[in-house]
Formats: sequence, structure tokens, C-alpha cells
Amino acid sequence: CQSKCPYCDFNSHVADRVDQTVWAEAFESEIERAASELGPRLVASVYFGGGTPSLMHPETVDRILSAVRKHWVLRNDVEITLEANPSSVEAGRFNGYKAAGVNRVSMGFQALNDHDLRALGRLHDVATAIRSLHTARSIFDRVSFDLIYARQDQSLSDWSNELTRALEFDPTHLSLYQLTIEDGTAFAKRFAAGALRGLPAEDLTVDMYELTQDICSDRGLLAYEVSNHAVPGFESRHNLIYWNGGEYVGIGPGAHGRLSMSGSRVATESETLPEAWLQSVKERRNGESIRATMTALEWAEELLIMGLRINQGVDLSTLTELTGYKIRASCLESLRQLELVGTKDHKVCASKSGRLLLNAIIRDLANNLTYAGT
Repeated sequence: CQSKCPYCDFNSHVADRVDQTVWAEAFESEIERAASELGPRLVASVYFGGGTPSLMHPETVDRILSAVRKHWVLRNDVEITLEANPSSVEAGRFNGYKAAGVNRVSMGFQALNDHDLRALGRLHDVATAIRSLHTARSIFDRVSFDLIYARQDQSLSDWSNELTRALEFDPTHLSLYQLTIEDGTAFAKRFAAGALRGLPAEDLTVDMYELTQDICSDRGLLAYEVSNHAVPGFESRHNLIYWNGGEYVGIGPGAHGRLSMSGSRVATESETLPEAWLQSVKERRNGESIRATMTALEWAEELLIMGLRINQGVDLSTLTELTGYKIRASCLESLRQLELVGTKDHKVCASKSGRLLLNAIIRDLANNLTYAGT
């Protein structure tokens, strides 16, 4: 990244100079290694995320995608997403990204207010963001952008006006996140020191969340996931793979993967520090730092954690078929009586009110997993 945002707890790093040829070679090596282990697979999506992928040269993106095509078959309707900052410099690369194969862009607006953009540590202003959006939409059929709400000194009417303005651009996909103070971030240090003032009270954040659902729904952007809204048919196919418990290969520093290998569910993690990852790929031809076979219970818990985020919920039959675990009927009935979950067609999903208590619901369900054979 060009700078580290004070709210960001992702594995992102600031570097003055990057040898993109060396990085492209490392990515190619990792893709070749993964393909040799996994064999023929059909690729439904590719996602360039984390840090600022739009700082990559289009030639680097092209080399990565060429390596993917070399080793695997891409679906005819493959989704290839690249996250981008809304700067004029990065928008200037959009034609090159499209030529490489990118067909979806996700842009990190974060706010439509210049004062708040500065407070969030963003390097762009609103005018630049809007110009970048118009550029992206002239090149790509599918463009999404992110906003953060529950910011310092933000009122309910402030957020209502900002979200309404965002919808005037007729987006087909929006990611709308509540500002959270994550451990290890600059905001967390300021908060601990009493220097991060003006954060909204919990009741106001709930009002903002509910207002978000109402405004987006009225405009036809349905909440298909807790923080993601889309016109039907424009959902992020890649993220749905995560939330539906699908398989994905993680390539690059800090990347995670979930794979089916030798009849088991395998979790992988890569070296976090960029220099360490590069060195590992160069010396061992392997950027992974962890590879662990998940227990059936761990897999069941993860399916609940991820699946309850989406409005379709978790298929209980699939949960048992894959992991051998089921949820105690008494627990489901109790949550249903409280109108926190709904069950239909062998699926359990969080209700509208349940989404406000999602972590507690997931914890309750996970604590009531029992082996189906007993």
C-alpha cells in the first residue's frame, strides 16, 4: 500500500519500491506448485485482494492470470475481481487490467466526505473517487465500491444522506461496513488513549445498520450477506465461495486456503511478511507456513460461521453429510421461538433481528453441535 489506513488490520504493508518481475515469478511458481498438488480443477473465480492490488502493473496481473490459465481450466463465466483504490493513477491502469482478463473491480471509497476520508487516512478525495468510478464503469460491466459507516461524529441523517448519494450512482453491488476498532491498529491505540472521540453509541450503530437495510432494499440492492448488498445476479461469486464453504487456493503473503485433499478438508496459511514469503518461495518453492487437516468439528463450526452470514443460511443436510455433525433440535427450536433464526427446506438462517446478534447465535449453534451417529 502507499499508506497504512489507521482502521486496517489486514496484512498490508507500505513499500517505496517493489520489483514486480520478482513477484510475478514467485506467483507463477506458487500457482504451478498448487496445480501440481491439486491436479485438474475448474476455476470459477480469481480474486486480487488485500493491500492495494491496483498498484500492480497490468503486466504482472497478466502473468498471474496466464499462469492460472496454463494450469487450470477457467469457467466460461469466470469472475476475475481486482480491488482498487479510487485514484487517477490506478484508474489509468484499468484498460490494461481488462486486457489481462479482469472483469470486475471493487473500489475502496470508504466515505463520500472529504473530512472523513482524511480522518480515515485515505489518500483520495471524493471528486477523485467519483471520476475513478466513472472510468471503471466505462471499462467494466461489474463495479462495486465500499463505504464505512458509524464513523466519528457521524449522525443517522449524515449516513442516510451519504448512502442516498451513493445510490444515485446506480451501483449493482455495495459493501457497507460498520467501523470497528481492531486490535493492533492505529485507531485501537488512539481509542485506548482516549483520543478517538465521537464514535457513535451502540444504539445509534444499530439504527444505522437497520437504516442501511431499508434504504438498500428499497433501491433493489438486497442484503445477500451481512455487509454486502447487490442487485440480484450481481453478487460477488468469489466471496460466496467462502461463505458457502467452497474450495479456494490462497496464493501470496498472508493468504489462506481451504482445499479438499485425500478425502479431508485442509486449511492452509502463507507466510505473512512479504519478504519472508518471497524467500520461502525462492528457497523451498513453497510459500505456505501452515497446512493443517481440519477436524470434522472444526469444519462444521466454520460452515456455521461462514454460512450464517448469507441470507440463504446453512443447509443442515449438507452440514451433516460433509462433517457428520448436526445441531441439537432443542437449540434450533429455542432460537426459532425467540425469532432469531428461521428454518425452511433443511436450512437455518438468521432472521432480520437475528443478524444484529449474529455472533451470539453462531456461538450458541456451535456449542450445540453433536455427532449425528450418536
